[in-house]
Amino acid sequence: MKERFGAIPAVVEDFWRTFGHTKRLNCGQDTWIFPGHYSKWKWLEKYEDLILLNENQGVFQACVRREDLSLPDPPVYLLEGNSPRLLSAPAVSEFLEAALLYESVFQLEYSPEEFFEFTEADLAVIRSSLTKRPALQKNWFVTETAFYSNRLDNLVVIMDMGNGDYQSIYGGATEESYAALMEVLEGLGEPI
Repeated sequence: MKERFGAIPAVVEDFWRTFGHTKRLNCGQDTWIFPGHYSKWKWLEKYEDLILLNENQGVFQACVRREDLSLPDPPVYLLEGNSPRLLSAPAVSEFLEAALLYESVFQLEYSPEEFFEFTEADLAVIRSSLTKRPALQKNWFVTETAFYSNRLDNLVVIMDMGNGDYQSIYGGATEESYAALMEVLEGLGEPI
């Protein structure tokens, strides 16, 4: 990879070395791109930037611009066709935290089958009753994705679709953590 790109930020190398061996998490909603993918997937050859994550339908990708690869923790951008790049996170470390939180909600054992649509009133309840996690993801198929919980082992993902529309998926790692979440979420939102 260093031969191809000249430099790889240490935060990306650390991610590859640790997370790259966690099959349960890297077989989630979207596809993480690891060094081995560059030699077997020809579609990656068209990109000058370092691709980190490919959206599950291949419509857009998260990348580090080639000119930023010498930075220790460079920004991450969204690529979508020929559109201008949009900032997704000011640093790879922040992008990884938010993207991994999003991917992890799909791995929680206790969760509803569907996504939910929330109103501003629903969000007011969530914001006043749950703790917002510091991670934030921007421009990853929605305007902004935020994360809330009331225990370390449960999670609510709120996706701001723009124009006052919000979608959510949530879950808990245990029946107990899911029940704690449902004390707040019961009766909120409409299944999509």
